Amino acid sequence: QVQLAESGGGLVQAGGSLRLSCAASGRAASSYLMGWFRQGPGKEREFVAAIAWRGGTYFGDSVKGRFTISRDNAKNTVSLQMNSLKPEDTRVYYCAAGRLVTMYDAPSQYQYWGQGTQVTVST
Repeated sequence: QVQLAESGGGLVQAGGSLRLSCAASGRAASSYLMGWFRQGPGKEREFVAAIAWRGGTYFGDSVKGRFTISRDNAKNTVSLQMNSLKPEDTRVYYCAAGRLVTMYDAPSQYQYWGQGTQVTVST
């Protein structure tokens, strides 16, 4: 079992930045692929970014060049740095952990999820 807890969401003006963090606990948490997804009301969960335990990164097209993802395996934390935020980035952001993931952008591939943190970008 892996437990995930997100923090760092909030309200920011368009063009601003936020940093989300995810603390993972549990057996072999540092070996999992860690991902961030987001979801708006009535919409499907959308892939944002993922990072493998050795540091390989993947990004959704809508956030490439604006968001970065990093992890600290010693501390079992994953961070999502979000820059140049836009109103359309307003969503609930979820941290996820998965093993044996073959499609990093598919929510069904991740076994564990955090509770989510709200990000709101105002105009």
